Amino acid sequence: MGREILMSVMRGWGLWLAGLLTVCLLGTTLARGQAGAPAATGQKPLLSEQAFKNVRVLRGIPVKEFMETMGFFAASLSLNCSDCHSQASASNWANYADDTPLKQATLRMILMTNALNRANFNNAPAVTCYTCHRGSQRPKVIPSLAQQYAAPADEDPDEIAFNSFVRVTTTAEQILDKYIQAIGGAAAAKLTSYTAKGTYEGFDSDFEPVPVDIYAKAPNQRATVIHMRGGDSSTIYNGQEAWAAGPQDLTPVTVISLVGAALEGARLDAQLAFPGQTKQILTDWRTGFPPLRIDNRPVDVVEGKNPEGSAIKLYFDRETGFLVRSVRYSKTAVGTVPISVVYSDYRDVPGVGVKLPYEFVVTWTNGRGTFKLTSLEPNVAIDAARFARPTPPGPAAK
Repeated sequence: MGREILMSVMRGWGLWLAGLLTVCLLGTTLARGQAGAPAATGQKPLLSEQAFKNVRVLRGIPVKEFMETMGFFAASLSLNCSDCHSQASASNWANYADDTPLKQATLRMILMTNALNRANFNNAPAVTCYTCHRGSQRPKVIPSLAQQYAAPADEDPDEIAFNSFVRVTTTAEQILDKYIQAIGGAAAAKLTSYTAKGTYEGFDSDFEPVPVDIYAKAPNQRATVIHMRGGDSSTIYNGQEAWAAGPQDLTPVTVISLVGAALEGARLDAQLAFPGQTKQILTDWRTGFPPLRIDNRPVDVVEGKNPEGSAIKLYFDRETGFLVRSVRYSKTAVGTVPISVVYSDYRDVPGVGVKLPYEFVVTWTNGRGTFKLTSLEPNVAIDAARFARPTPPGPAAK
């Protein structure tokens, strides 16, 4: 019964939490009076201690970063909310503030890693939870002979790093030009807007397909609305600002303004929705990464910088030229987490002569969501209100 209640609560978190596969550290009861407070351009974002109670260490960071920090713990130890919180928290947000032995242990570990990084690495997060745990609750202390003499594991696409010793035979410009030609060449500029319908499936939908609508307008506006059973969950970027919203009663903060890496990510997704401009959205392009295969197919990797100087990696199928993966990174209070989007099922957009991916999978430490488009209408008029700050959703269906 407890698991059913937990699943019901988790489904309401919406896209921006994607199932809350996290360890919600240090007591996090929602302070309802602050929930959904509007944040205009230039205003400070809603901080963790404003949205939640009993936050003793992870203070002064935006709510989105706070939840990504929870995801960092989940990825490092392969745990979820109920592992670190009492089972009672599944049915009442207030119970997330209860102290448990695992929460106390995590608090000590944060202080320990902070001290190590301060003393040895000039406060850079060189030592994190993942450094020792690697997905296990107890760090390994005895070397594994089986691992030592096994075949080397494939490179993790999210971690592949630039190697100045790799001989560059294809430039970044050549790889990007091949991609532009693969999706339609000059015809890509003819796509100025589109609406799409399809399905979304993830932990927050209980792994059942639910309807999704996408609205996109060049060069950089995008709104995604997932019609969850408990209410709509949306992510919106209007060209300058971005928001995430979820259904009232089941979402701890109904509407939040995205800042920092979350804002940069929303902008990147909106820009990549119109692939003809890919060469212009990033700068300082470079290649020279070690050979890499994804799904047993060779890929070419290029890296560019966004206006804030953050690195973005794009992975292109060497044979087809299509973009098959993008990876960006978000710095949290305890370390850096990757966010990847895998693109597939490229199809012709009706009447335009451009190919777009009709399936994409978004994966980050808080969860994974699969989007499958069933229809796409190009070059349609879209009401500007679609890209406005969302109104707080009403109560979830009972």
